[in-house]
Amino acid sequence: MTKIVLITGTSTGLGLATAVQAAQAGHTVYATMRNTQKRAALDAAAQEAGVSLKVLQLDVQDTASVNTAVDTVIAEQGRIDVLINNAGMGYVRSLEQAEETDIQKILDINYTGVARCIKAAMPHMRKARAGHVINISSVGGLVGQPFNEIYCGAKFAVEGLTEAMASYITPAFGIRFSAVEPGGIASEFANTVLAQVEQTGGMLEDEYLPILQKYISGSQNRQETGIYQTAQEVAEVVMQVMEAEQPPVRIRTSDWAEEFSKLKTGLDPDGLKQQSLVAEQFLK
Repeated sequence: MTKIVLITGTSTGLGLATAVQAAQAGHTVYATMRNTQKRAALDAAAQEAGVSLKVLQLDVQDTASVNTAVDTVIAEQGRIDVLINNAGMGYVRSLEQAEETDIQKILDINYTGVARCIKAAMPHMRKARAGHVINISSVGGLVGQPFNEIYCGAKFAVEGLTEAMASYITPAFGIRFSAVEPGGIASEFANTVLAQVEQTGGMLEDEYLPILQKYISGSQNRQETGIYQTAQEVAEVVMQVMEAEQPPVRIRTSDWAEEFSKLKTGLDPDGLKQQSLVAEQFLK
């Protein structure tokens, strides 16, 4: 069955790869981005793959923009079958060093933006008694990591949002919720994180500096552990989740990610047991 798929953050990386793969699978894809003037890479990838995409402007930080994009899809298609919340932003800085404006921005893009998009799509999915919300999270939404506390905090929030909505909306209305948890993606997203350190004040000469230097110096070694996947590899997992008859509440995208987070996920890897337990405790 052809699905109507709305994806955020498709100008590069995972969003771009997912949009192309979904179109290759025969689905009608609305690929969105904050600035549609940056669509060249997406257009080139679609042309190379021999597929067509519908490109819309959508800024996850702007409620009006989100609502307009959702309304456009509904006007043209009558439904949204799958919403993939992919837009995100990395941030490497200790909480003590971070500017409050940066904290607010990271939370707004990585968490509140996800909530805005779900809120806009939910009335239409609820009316249809069907739909699937796929939130691109991270193992950073399961395990806190050095200098990533602000980013991890936002992704932990996405995990909680996904779990909570799955606990009652899925059984009541048939709308599925899934969190996809990559370990790391070798894309522009990953490659710009250290550049972002410089853009937000560089490496400050304080007591955190030797710890940050140790963290950064180990990045090359971490690349050899299998931590990073290509955007295409992660997109394949997103597609598997989208096509699953009973999609997981959460899923890691690599052996590395599975091993890294197993102390948190080992008893309930896909989150379905916890989903059932919560529903049993609160809704019966």
